[in-house]
Amino acid sequence: MNTGSKGRSEPAEVAEAPDEAQAEQPLGSRAPQYIQARKALHLSWQVGVFIVGLAVVVAGIIMLPLPGPGWLVIFGGMAIWATEFVWAQLVLRWTKRKVTEAAQRALDPKVRRRNIILTTIGLVIVAVLVAIYVWKFGITMPWKIKE
Repeated sequence: MNTGSKGRSEPAEVAEAPDEAQAEQPLGSRAPQYIQARKALHLSWQVGVFIVGLAVVVAGIIMLPLPGPGWLVIFGGMAIWATEFVWAQLVLRWTKRKVTEAAQRALDPKVRRRNIILTTIGLVIVAVLVAIYVWKFGITMPWKIKE
């Protein structure tokens, strides 16, 4: 057995990082064992999970233009689907990976500095436009507007 210690010129195999190994759960159904053992019961379980997940996703889609946490609810519906369907588990893994990458990019000092500079420039432009508007038209309260 090669433990990667003295005597061998071959490098020891590198194990996956503990975060990745713990975060990546096996793909497949998470239904209780007694439900998975009975085909008809498992199919009805999958239909129920699909309908509940669909209702949550539709509610999230409705919340996108309306007040409410639309994207959060949509991802909640995807998480419900991921308890039973492999395709939803793969979509959630991909989404988590992309969000983590975006967060790491946002924490990069160069990107943060650029974002601060762009935000400052944008705020200065908006302040100048508001000042020009107020200088040209003045501030009139809505209840004092004469038609």
